[in-house]
Amino acid sequence: MLVEGFLSIFTLHTQFLVFGSVAIGILLGAIPGITVTMAVALFLPMTFGMQPLDGLSVLMGLYIGGTTGGLIAAVLLKIPGAPSSVATTFDGYPMAMRGEAGRALGIGIVVSFLGGMFSLLVLMLVAPALATIALEFGPYEYFSITVFSLTMIASLSGDSLIRGVISALVGISAAMVGMAPISSHLRFTFGSTDLITGFSLLPALIGLFAVSQILEVSLQHKGGEKGIKFNCSIKGFGFDLRDLLRQKMNLFRSACIGTGIGILPGLGGAICNIVAYAMAQKYSSYPEKFGTGIDDGIVASETSNNACTGGALVPLMTLGIPGDNTTAIILAGFMIHGITPGPLLFTDHSLLVYGIFAALIVANIYMLGISFWGMRLFIRILSVPKNILLPVVGVMCLIGAYGLNNQMFDVWTMLGFGILGFIMKRNKFALAPLILGFILGPIMETNLRRGLQRSDGDLSPFLTEPISGAFLVITILVVLWSFRSQYKQKHATTAG
Repeated sequence: MLVEGFLSIFTLHTQFLVFGSVAIGILLGAIPGITVTMAVALFLPMTFGMQPLDGLSVLMGLYIGGTTGGLIAAVLLKIPGAPSSVATTFDGYPMAMRGEAGRALGIGIVVSFLGGMFSLLVLMLVAPALATIALEFGPYEYFSITVFSLTMIASLSGDSLIRGVISALVGISAAMVGMAPISSHLRFTFGSTDLITGFSLLPALIGLFAVSQILEVSLQHKGGEKGIKFNCSIKGFGFDLRDLLRQKMNLFRSACIGTGIGILPGLGGAICNIVAYAMAQKYSSYPEKFGTGIDDGIVASETSNNACTGGALVPLMTLGIPGDNTTAIILAGFMIHGITPGPLLFTDHSLLVYGIFAALIVANIYMLGISFWGMRLFIRILSVPKNILLPVVGVMCLIGAYGLNNQMFDVWTMLGFGILGFIMKRNKFALAPLILGFILGPIMETNLRRGLQRSDGDLSPFLTEPISGAFLVITILVVLWSFRSQYKQKHATTAG
């Protein structure tokens, strides 16, 4: 069936559509403020008049290209092109500032390809079985997994765990503005109709990373300063194969994390890249080097977010449940062609399914080739003088924030979070815990309320349900281990 799927897409017309959609996805994903979700949504109406396989292949190409495109802005500008590239900025930008932008991009591109192919292999081989397991997860399990994910704050807090916890609490507090889940009671709106729906993730993300970075660089910028000059003649992808082999455990672990989180509906790439980065740091023999510009951080982030693409398609194609925001739009793509994803998809439209699998594989190969060809061009961004580059990036951020809902409130949200991010960075507060709290806070609260509704207010099922209880026990052990490590490190420093 896979061979027949490849034969169905190997026409000049379909190949042109896949190639073009991947290239456009990379370009849009690299622009701060235009996420892969927005890119897929923009092109969804254009697929209406196409054949089902052609139209869905275009959406898959945009999905693959847009996810990888976020790497470019993250490495070169310290601005994540998408929420799934937040952790890439931690080590990608320091490498670029050392003159290793080509190496950082090369590593990111190759591991993005490997992570994407790993998740597609999982999608093709064990999709129905994994989706059935994911379907067993209820509010108790989701709550416990979310609480466990918040323990990653310890790894992302830098030198001070207290500052990391405060940063996460700020994120959770910001996420509580607006209508409460389940009950829909208004909280912290202060009579403003704009705050009823709360703060959107995209403007907050642009503000925290892009606007704060623009403010920081602007204050440091001296008149007449020129851009950074780099030698753009890179050999291959800018790194040696032995460097990649040294990352094999990190690569495999991050691919599994990305695929696993992608399979669980409602989580997505915004979480998996931060979790994979934190796990890579936790199991590293040199955790103190993370954030200074090392390969490990880029490998963890970019492997996981691309592995999340195939993982998110598992519940979509086998159960008809979108794994994240982007696959929710892809679900609409199926529906406008009269196709309903679910268990019967593999029997009623088997040729289409394997044609999509083939298109995803080809899209990943095109992504690798286009990114390799464009890598030398991307690096030239760093040679643009800051007084020209920063206003252009600022305008893109404004367009991206406004284009989300066509509301000026999102622009004010972006600016407000930008000032907040600037103040926090000046006071040595890590921004990653804030983003983690902002994303996970609503998921945790929603599933806590659903679980309490199911149990009539009884908290015991959170502990007695096997999967939920196991995650809560692991959470307690991780927290105790983190405090013990902090105490030992402080004690050793004092003794020294």
